[in-house]
This record gives sequence, structure tokens and C-alpha cells, in this order.
Amino acid sequence: MNESAGHAAHHADAFRRLFWVALVLSVPVVIWSEHIQDLLGYAAPAFPGSAWIPAVLGTIVFAYGGRIFLSGAVQELRDRLPGMMTLIAMATLVAFLFSWIVQLGLLDATALWWELATLVTIMLAGHWIEMRSISGAQGALKELARLLPDRATRITEDGEERVPTSELREGDRILVRPGERIPADGHVREGESSVDEAAVTGESRPVRRGAGDAVTAGTVNGDGSLRIEVAAVGDGTRLAGVMRLVEQAQASRSRAQALADRAARVLTYVALVAAAVTFTAWSLTDAEPSVAVIRTVTVLVIACPHALGLAIPLVVAISTTLGARAGLLVRDRLGLEEARRVDTVVFDKTGTLTLGSHRVTRVVTDGSTDGSTDDRTEEDEALRLAAAAEADAEHPIARGIVASAEERNLDRPAASGFRSLPGKGVTAEVEGETIWVGGPSLLAHLEVEPSRALRDAADAAADEGRASVYLVRDGTVRALFVVADAVRDESAEAIAGLHDRGVRTLMLTGDARAVADAVARELGILEVRAE
Repeated sequence: MNESAGHAAHHADAFRRLFWVALVLSVPVVIWSEHIQDLLGYAAPAFPGSAWIPAVLGTIVFAYGGRIFLSGAVQELRDRLPGMMTLIAMATLVAFLFSWIVQLGLLDATALWWELATLVTIMLAGHWIEMRSISGAQGALKELARLLPDRATRITEDGEERVPTSELREGDRILVRPGERIPADGHVREGESSVDEAAVTGESRPVRRGAGDAVTAGTVNGDGSLRIEVAAVGDGTRLAGVMRLVEQAQASRSRAQALADRAARVLTYVALVAAAVTFTAWSLTDAEPSVAVIRTVTVLVIACPHALGLAIPLVVAISTTLGARAGLLVRDRLGLEEARRVDTVVFDKTGTLTLGSHRVTRVVTDGSTDGSTDDRTEEDEALRLAAAAEADAEHPIARGIVASAEERNLDRPAASGFRSLPGKGVTAEVEGETIWVGGPSLLAHLEVEPSRALRDAADAAADEGRASVYLVRDGTVRALFVVADAVRDESAEAIAGLHDRGVRTLMLTGDARAVADAVARELGILEVRAE
């Protein structure tokens, strides 16, 4: 379709409203049309003024629904690029003027009210479908925009103040507390924390950031407070650059659309020439002058590309919908058309092959050696207690433990006396016992040692770049949770399916080498580009 200014300025909701109004009005136009009555052999109800129903309602459809095509045609003609809008406008305008000439008795012929109404309705349907597919893709931009917080804490000489993120300027100092999103690109001046950068870089594990390190807008601060000097705001941020790429992808047009535009442009000239030849030829015959006019109008109306006006939007909408359902962001629609030639698929890891959020991938209890029922019950009990203790924590790993317990449908007991130990873990009272959950620093803090089985499990997890979290109960290390960005259930099937078709697969990720290699081994991907 030709996305002229007159076309692109209208939102999908506007086309939807125009379509439904035109459709409702077109139904009586068709019912009371003499041509349709003769064709189907029925008689519409007759009452005073019923003969004017097609004319009145057809005029409303043309004026209300057809004005978009008229304004689009004007813009195309101004740009000297006649196309789809010009063809539609020409057909509807000619049909409208001709029908009123007939309606007023100035010409002995059959008015084209039902043809006019249905033409406008069909073309509105096509444009609504296309605009809906385009506006549906705006969801990607909205999701990216939500990564930025609405307000930020700016540090001033008088203390702190909460200001809209849009008021931040380069050089400002801001305070980002644990669990908050970083509102602008900048550099850490004071503090140290783990930052969840998965949404921007694909790094599944929180990254330690301290004085001098760069941080990115839209990422999530972890367990420490950061004082940041703003280096870029608004359109200058890295997140804004990603959003521009998404916008460019949405604005790209497929080869089918470009071909349709060229065909419509050529068809405009062909229709005008054919109409002129038709009028001239019939004028040279002995037929009535009205015959030449009727034939000319018929050529111009028929030249309107009904099928082209619906087929192209449907192709765009269906391909966009299927891609969105499959989680695909198409950067260029021409690329989508060339996808049938693909012999290599390069996968991102975080959020594509994996869930993009932490989950407990393995539970090891003290003395656990196999997958028996007793071991599973012991693992579930350990996870249940850990999730209770971590319920109020904001750290991504803590949220992963809680989510894993919920996915196993474990009954999480209430906890009290929750305390967070920065850099170590958390503690809380659960069912009358003191439960501690944390990493190796927690064990050093409590001066406890894990069993040999737990140490071996932790070493194996470290080799794969996965985090180990311990559960301490009654002064004893009772369990270890291996936490990582969990692989999606459908990823292995997808990779295997591509291999069966002879398609080469490769993983390209910003994540750590050990993590990437572990996921690749699990899925059977032989080539990895990490970090």
C-alpha cells in the first residue's frame, strides 16, 4: 500500500470506526438496490422515500468513509506519485457523480450506489487491516518505553528531590536505590551494586557496577544504592537507539508493497487511457451519447484494484501477526520475504532460547544423590522454605527462587522478621525457625561449611557460569539451589527441527562464555559467540 501522509496520519482505530459505519450503511444500500433485487429475484419493502435509500446512504458512505481516499489522492498527486489512493478516489468519485446524474433523471442508466458503497467499505477494510498490523507492532516500542521510570531522584546542594525523568540533564547527579530502574545513561560516582541488564544487553546474570563503571537507562539496580552522573538523556540514550531501530523496522516495506505501488501507478495511467479510448470509440458509433458515458464510467470503476487493495494488507497483517505470536521482531520486511532462503539461523540467548529471567534449574540437598520420590520431597521442602524467606527480597535471583516455587505449585509459608544482608543474602523466621538464604559470602558470615556433595554441586555450577544459593537451617547448610536463566521448553525442539532441515544454528549473546556454552551444550548448538 502507498503510505502517503494522508494515509499514515490515520490510526487503526479511525479506520475501524469508518469501516463499521460504512458497513452498516452499505447493507440497506445493497438491499434496496434495483440491480441486486433483479439479480436475486426479491422485492425490498416499499414505502414513501424508499427509492432514495441507496442515494442518501450511498452519499453518506462516500462523504464519511471515502474522504480519506480523496485526501490521500490529493497528496499523491501533489507528490506526482499517483498510486492506490488515486485509483480508489477516481473510482469512487466517478461512481458518485455518475449515480447522482442518474438519480436526478439527467441520464437514462442504472445508478452505481451499491457498487460505490461496497467499494468504499472493502477498501476501508483493507486499510484497517494494514493499519492494525502496523499499530500492533507499536507494542514493541511501548514495552521498551516502559523500561524508563517516570521519575528520578536528583541530588542537589540542598539534598534530594524527586523530578520527572524528562527533566534530567547531562551532568546531573542522581540516586538510584535498590530495586529501582536507572533513568538515564551515566557513570557511577559512588556506591556498588549488581545491575540487571538483561533487557538491554542480554546478560542474564546481574553485573557488578561500581565507581567509574557505565550504566544504561532502563536497567534495574540490584542490592546497593548508586550515585550516578548523567551522561545521556532522552534521544541520546542507548535505549532510545534501540527504539529507533524498532521504528525503522516498522516503517520498512516489503517487496510486495513496493510492487503494488508501482502496479497501482501504472494502472492509473492505463485506466485513464482506457477510459478515453472507450469514450472516443463509443462516441464514433451510432449509439446514444449516454452509452459512451456509461461505458467510460464502467471502465474507471472496474479499474479500481479491489483485490490488490485487500490482498497486500492481508499479507502484511498475517505475516506480522504470525511473527508477533512467535516472538519475532522483523527489522526489514524485505528480509522476511527472503527468509525462505535462510541456511543459517543466529539465535540470541537471553529471552529467546531462555526465559530471560532466573529460575532454579537444580536443587541439591545434603545427601541427595538420585531422583527418587524421597529426594524430590526433600528438594521441594528446601525450595518451599527458601521461597518463603526470599518473598520480600528484590534481587533478581530471589525473585527467581520464588517464581520456581510457584511453578512447582509449592505452598509457601508466611515469613516474619525479614532482613536483607547486602552482598550476602537474606534471613527470616519461617514456621518458627530461622532460615538463611544466600551465596558463599553468607556461609563465611555464618562460619558454616557445606557438605562435600553441596561443594561438588557448587563447583559444577560455577563451571557452567551458574549461580549457587545456599539454604542454612538450624546452623547447618541443608540445600543448594543452582540458579540460572532457564532454557525454554520449546527451544530444544526448535533447534532440533532446524537441524533436521539442514539449517545451521549459531548462538550470539552478550552473556558470559561459561553461561553461553552451558546453554549451547544443553540445546545441541555447536557454534557460540559470547561476551
